[in-house]
Amino acid sequence: MSRNHSIWFALVAGAAWLLSVPAASASTLDVPPTPGGLARAVAAANPGDVLRLGPGIHRGPVIIGKPLTLNGDNQAVVDGGGASRVITVAAPGVVVRQLTVRGSGRLLETEDSGVYVTEDGDGAIIEDNTISGNLIGVNLKGPDNAVVRGNRIQGLTDMRVNERGNGVQLWNTPGSVIENNRITGGRDGIFTTTSRNNVFRGNTFKETRIAVHYMYTNDSIVSDNVSIGNHVGYALMFSKNLIVRGNLSQGDRDHGILLNYANKARIEGNSVRNGKTKCVFIYNSSKNTFRRNRFEGCAIGIHFTAGSERNTFTENAFIGNRHQVKYVGTRWLDWSVAGRGNYWSDNPAFDLDGDGLGDAAYRPNDMVDEVLWAYPVAKLLLNSPAVQTLRWAQSRFPALHPGGVVDSAPLMKPPTPSLTVRRP
Repeated sequence: MSRNHSIWFALVAGAAWLLSVPAASASTLDVPPTPGGLARAVAAANPGDVLRLGPGIHRGPVIIGKPLTLNGDNQAVVDGGGASRVITVAAPGVVVRQLTVRGSGRLLETEDSGVYVTEDGDGAIIEDNTISGNLIGVNLKGPDNAVVRGNRIQGLTDMRVNERGNGVQLWNTPGSVIENNRITGGRDGIFTTTSRNNVFRGNTFKETRIAVHYMYTNDSIVSDNVSIGNHVGYALMFSKNLIVRGNLSQGDRDHGILLNYANKARIEGNSVRNGKTKCVFIYNSSKNTFRRNRFEGCAIGIHFTAGSERNTFTENAFIGNRHQVKYVGTRWLDWSVAGRGNYWSDNPAFDLDGDGLGDAAYRPNDMVDEVLWAYPVAKLLLNSPAVQTLRWAQSRFPALHPGGVVDSAPLMKPPTPSLTVRRP
């Protein structure tokens, strides 16, 4: 037999032997809450095993360096004892489910977290956990396609806001999804930077600084979320090609929606109501589309300034805002698209031809608005002959207008945004 034939025969025989060996099947292993038991169980487990943590407190920190599932059946606690990161996921395909995760360290510089997923943790699933008493709740630091779903995340409140961590924090984690979580306390609910193709949907935020905070994150979706009583609802900063759809901001203190150097976003079907200051603030942001949103009961409906150009507004409803639009600039901007403008609750126009559009253009920045802004009690005279005369004079002498926004096709009825979010 030649040497080549001998090598070929050995390879075939070896392959046949490998095929004859039964593959190791995944096992479900019970892990009692004994000192060091969790770390030993992780070290001894085979890839694919399920570690079922028994009721009680399991001591961390623990590092998961192989594909495993940790399941606590809503009875097990993993406690980091106030040191570092409680659970570190450092392998693909890891699942952390139905645990209480608590007791991380408190150092922002080391990103101490309840669950910390490294760049090796592609496809990690963090779901149905109670994550409380940690500096950062869940930290996705570089994995692809991770999922954070259905968790209850309670951030720290006994520190100054800038010293706290975020509920969910993302960095360079393309394809990751954050959905159906309830996040309270801490600094920001979801904070993302330098990422792309992320989806944040169906989350509820309370008692945070910013519910959803975008920085340098592109081509992503924010949908069907609820922000209640936070400082800011949705802050979109230094990002492009975002879809922000069907979200609710209720009673947020400073801004319901904030755009800062955000471009080419689609802001559709959202509702901002009862904001303490501004429903929407737009700063140096361009080529954004606002459609079928409802901005209601804020001190200012929309405030935009600093070179915000080529934004389009159509079929939005501005209802009961103290000042519908605050525009810092001298250019004329027409807020209508293809013959469809917006609804303005203080528009006194008629619709004599019954086409659903006001018979006259609406200007939210006319002299009457300036008077009402300075003297709110003057609203009692809104339909008086004197005010109507002033508006008639402005319609005949355009030079009397201070410049700004004009809606050439104002709607007579408010469109209703198609919200699918859970009502508070």
